[in-house]
Parts: sequence; structure tokens; C-alpha cells
Amino acid sequence: MLPLAILRAMRPHQWVKNVFVSAAMLFSWAEMKHADPEHLGPVLFAIAAFCLGASAIYVINDIMDVESDRAHPTKCKRPIAAGEMSIPIALMVSAACVGGALVLALRAVPDSGHRVAWVVAAYMIMNLLYSMKLKHVVIIDAFIIAAGFLLRLWAGGVAADVELSSWIMLCTFFLALFLAFCKRRAEIDLLGAGRGGHRKILMEYTPAFLDQITVVLAACTVITYTMWTVAPDKEWKDDTEMVLTVPFVVFGLFRYLLLVQTQKGGGSPTRVLLGGDRTFVVNCLAYAVAVYLLAA
Repeated sequence: MLPLAILRAMRPHQWVKNVFVSAAMLFSWAEMKHADPEHLGPVLFAIAAFCLGASAIYVINDIMDVESDRAHPTKCKRPIAAGEMSIPIALMVSAACVGGALVLALRAVPDSGHRVAWVVAAYMIMNLLYSMKLKHVVIIDAFIIAAGFLLRLWAGGVAADVELSSWIMLCTFFLALFLAFCKRRAEIDLLGAGRGGHRKILMEYTPAFLDQITVVLAACTVITYTMWTVAPDKEWKDDTEMVLTVPFVVFGLFRYLLLVQTQKGGGSPTRVLLGGDRTFVVNCLAYAVAVYLLAA
């Protein structure tokens, strides 16, 4: 059925990534130890805008990669590659998503100079360039993915009217790079020697290089997150209770590395978060509970 094909092409399971837009608000609540419910509405509009913006690019990406997707063991089931949805319809779906994303972004903070809309537009343009060219440039491809998460965080900060900590910005950047390179590692394991037939850039990465760089990025993520928990410029200044959440972050990163290197689905953080690994999910829930209790 066409409606179902359209929904699948929009990849709603990937929308969980855009919950990251709320990170600025949540970390602000943790720092100030009180919640401002007035910020929830704008942040939800910003999340919805990023969801539609991401879907617009997913559809365009599937149009451009239709031939290579047909040679992929799992991506061949995508609606466009499988012939369930024509390219003209896909283009209309993408255009509708772009329009919807901008409308929702404008609703997020209507009196802020349309800043959220500009960030969402920048996100879509950057990812369009990624689909057209930049995903074929080694290392730059991962940096574009990381930049997308920084834009999510920035938009969330604008919507929630909070100033972002430099440590949180750095932590986000390193974490996003970590996940991007983990994805490349998983793709190499999945496709093996024939990975160049799906995406030539995968031939320029080696498992040894990716294993080294993911370990370095995991360490950078832990260090910057730890520095945020003890940063002296917080509203709670001398209160360092949030440092107690560091073990959850360390465990989560180690668990994800294990999933990647044992080929147990670590290439997709979305699938892992949606129940692909119960231990990882339980750790994330425990982290969320710990943050809530410490910030209460």
C-alpha cells in the first residue's frame, strides 16, 4: 500500500534521534534544579520540525542511492529501491516534509527572529549536500553527521531559551562522531569485501582504524561529560552530585562498543535504543532516573 510505503520511506523509527533536541532543556533543568514547563511546547515543536526535516532528506537520499540500495542486503527493502513508491511521488513527499518542517520550526518560537527555522533549514541543506557529495568524502562524512547533532542541540537551546555549556557542546560532538564511526565499522562487518559495491568510501576505512578512533572518541566523550558535571560555571556551582551519573555514561559507551565489535547490532543506535539490546536500554533508563533524582 502506498501510504504505508510513504511512511516507511520517512523512516519514523529514526525520529528517536531528534529527541536529542530536548537535551539542552533537560541539562538546563539538571543544572538549575527546577523545570520550566513553558519551554516544553517550543521544544516539542522543534523536535517535530527536525523529524520532518530528517524525513525529507531520507527520501531524497533513497532516490539518489536507489541503485546501490538494491545491491544492499537490507536496504534493498526500502520502498523506493523495492519499487513500492515511484520517484515522482517520493519527490512530492520530500517537498511536503520540507514545508512542514519549516512551518513547525516557525511555531516553536514565533517571536525569536525565526532562529529555530534557520537552524532546521541549515540542517536540511547540510544533509542535502551530504547526500549529494559529502558522504563520499572520507572522515568528512562522519563530521557532517556530528554537525547534525550539534544543530539539534543548538535548536533545542534556542527553543528552551537556555545558554549551552561549552562542555555539553563538546560532549555532543564527540559522542556523535563516536556513533558515526561505529556505524561505519558495522557496515564494514556487514558488507565485507563487497562493501565498495554499496559505498566506495567504505573501502577507505579499515577495521583497525575505526576501532582505534572509536576508543579515542569514547574517551573524549567521557572526559567532556565529566567536566560538565563538575564545571564551576553551573547554577549549582559547588554541587557536584551529577558526577554520580558518569558510571552510567561509561557503561553505555563500553556496552555500545561491545555491540559494534561483536556484530550484534551496534551499527544502529536507534535500533539499540528501541530494544535491540536490553542491557543498553536498562542502563539508559537508569541514567535518566539518576539524573531526575539528582536534579530534583
